[in-house]
Amino acid sequence: MQSRVLEQHIAVFGESGSGKTVLVSSFYGATLEPQFLNNSLFDVVADDRSQHTFLHQNYLGMRNRAQPPAPTRFAAKSYSFSVKLRDNSEAAVKSRPFDALRLVWHDYPGEWFEQDVDGEEEAQRRVDTFRSLLSSDVALLLVDARKLLDHAGEEERYLKSLIANFHTGLLSIKDELLVDGKPLVEFPRIWMMALSKADLMPDMDTFKFRDLLTEKVGGDLDQLARVIAGLVEASDALSVAEDFVLLSSAKFEPGEIKVAERVGLNLILPLAAILPFERHVRWNQTMQLPGKVAENLLSGASTLAAALVARKTRLPGPLGKVLNLVNPALVNAAAKLAGDKLREMNAQALARQDHLAAVLTGCRIDLDRAEQDNVLYRSLK
Repeated sequence: MQSRVLEQHIAVFGESGSGKTVLVSSFYGATLEPQFLNNSLFDVVADDRSQHTFLHQNYLGMRNRAQPPAPTRFAAKSYSFSVKLRDNSEAAVKSRPFDALRLVWHDYPGEWFEQDVDGEEEAQRRVDTFRSLLSSDVALLLVDARKLLDHAGEEERYLKSLIANFHTGLLSIKDELLVDGKPLVEFPRIWMMALSKADLMPDMDTFKFRDLLTEKVGGDLDQLARVIAGLVEASDALSVAEDFVLLSSAKFEPGEIKVAERVGLNLILPLAAILPFERHVRWNQTMQLPGKVAENLLSGASTLAAALVARKTRLPGPLGKVLNLVNPALVNAAAKLAGDKLREMNAQALARQDHLAAVLTGCRIDLDRAEQDNVLYRSLK
């Protein structure tokens, strides 16, 4: 039977030095550690062998030699990871709505937000790179904790410059992105503010992070939201700087990088796979969305919902042909899973060794737990 993959994309934006390469290296390297391999229900496999080597070497350099990855410049990268369940018995495979989940992590070069491009070729490469991440549901805008500390007492100087760079960078490619000036249907609709190197600010939680940004650059973020809204059709179905997360690749100390002391990296998969599902269903229920926008937002929703509620159905045909078949009752039931019912379904999935349902309900539990721990703040919109 043809293998079917549910693909989720996440885009990461940050200035040079904000820790993008360290984040993806730490995310992947941790999945190769014995503790993860011995306890996880799934494996994370880099689809490109050279990317596996590059990221693992980066991780080992941090773990073994306290050597962070070398900085990259103007290097646009898309890292593709397959999340493969370990239970591949015939019965398990037949019951799954899909076979594997693929996470595509888009790393957008910070220099393209900080300075002018050099010539037409680089300008076109910048536009093409941005187009490649339009399929992302979630975009992370990184705020560098090191630079916040360097500007203690005058944080707005750094933050205003950062937001202005994002604002100007998006405006500079707007005309090239829009075809005949028409807003885009497919576009990242959840733009999260992420504090990178959060280990440097141990007293910071998501409420303090939210309040800091609102106090210092609330108006600037509103302007950025208007620029993004100008790129997308049905701009009401959009969250910009309404979600907040803390991220730390490791704890950096003199002569040592403690790679096991991470913050928020376990949320990458849930943020890419589950957060958009929750948000898109809610928007579809509360807003009058144009048909193409609703179809795009709910693409794959029934497939994911079937996995979440452990509906034992093998949807027919290639996955691409069933992504747009929306089962409202199934989707709504999955979207409402929360609290004790969610934990009960997770426990039941583990007991019957339904690894797909266990992993996905576990992802939702991870989001809830992160919010309780003030590592994540989800928009109420």
